[in-house]
Amino acid sequence: MATSATFTTILLVRHGATATTGTILPGRASGLHLSERGVAQAERVAERVGELAKKPVALYVSPLERARETAAPIAVALKLRPAIDRGLFECDFGTWTGKKLGLLAKKPEWRAVQNAPSTFRFPEGESFTEMQLRIWTTLEKLAARHRNRTIVVVSHADPIKAAVTYAQGVPLDLFQRTVISTCSVSAVAFTNSTPIVLCVNNTGSLKELAPS
Repeated sequence: MATSATFTTILLVRHGATATTGTILPGRASGLHLSERGVAQAERVAERVGELAKKPVALYVSPLERARETAAPIAVALKLRPAIDRGLFECDFGTWTGKKLGLLAKKPEWRAVQNAPSTFRFPEGESFTEMQLRIWTTLEKLAARHRNRTIVVVSHADPIKAAVTYAQGVPLDLFQRTVISTCSVSAVAFTNSTPIVLCVNNTGSLKELAPS
């Protein structure tokens, strides 16, 4: 008996900008909110997602404030209730949480973070390998729950980057070569066979989002 085709699209949205984006490694610390620019980005990404011909049927969000604040206008645009999923959490940066990126870049371990992330675990935190497995397992679960539909996931740069590179078959040690901007949209379709990456780091229109 032939298996019917499956094409489930997940839109991966990075949260909007905060006052410390690009300067601090915030990790899972609570209390970090969107900046004025981030709020505007969130409103714009809600408009872009709302323009899709195939409307998303569900919205899942990381527990952190900056992700939930980004999801709020998307929820209004799509008339959906956001569901918190801990599988979408930021990477656990352990003792590096809250540290300035400029200072962390001077550490000898920074070379491994950039060039050999598969070998690195954040002190008292998560490894990149664990993070990638966590986010991909979560996305597979959500795709199975919403088969042949489109859903939105609001998460963070490193988890989204790890998911996109996994879907492309790119080794984890090369995942730092991918950029995931604030309020960008990356889309992955889950099929019966292989995942298909529809776009990465999209900050423009999503109207023509479809496989070629």
